[in-house]
Amino acid sequence: MKLGRALRHLLAECFALRRAFPPGTLSAIERAIAASESRHRGELRFAVEAGLPWLALARGGTARERAAELFARLRVWDTEENSGVLVYLLLGDRAVEILADRGIHARVGEGPWRDICERMRAAFALGEFERGALAGIEAIGELLARHFPPGRENPDELPDRPVVVR
Repeated sequence: MKLGRALRHLLAECFALRRAFPPGTLSAIERAIAASESRHRGELRFAVEAGLPWLALARGGTARERAAELFARLRVWDTEENSGVLVYLLLGDRAVEILADRGIHARVGEGPWRDICERMRAAFALGEFERGALAGIEAIGELLARHFPPGRENPDELPDRPVVVR
């Protein structure tokens, strides 16, 4: 385990998470997800974590691996049309990952998700966490609306509230 990375993860827990995502920002993200989901049949989850658990950090775990673990734990895969999307932020590594279930991934591919991640990372680098998160949610919503437009029925299959992983 690299000492610098371990310190970043530890310090992110103490300071960065509360500063970057205070309650008002989490509420704004929840409202943005609800508004987005009214425009398509997809389901969006947003998770933020200060640092990796020590065991994952010690074995050299990555943000992508952790996102995949949370994708399963949060049941993002458990939607009728396989159209769930997880946005995962790992503050300790300054990482943004977007994982899409197979139904949406087959239609969208990797490129658009990478572009959205880069735009979010750029805003976060400026300390604009709420703006970056809301812009990412908006861009994801546009993709989902294009590929999964709303139907006659549009159940809300997953919670809209962002998850702060502890």
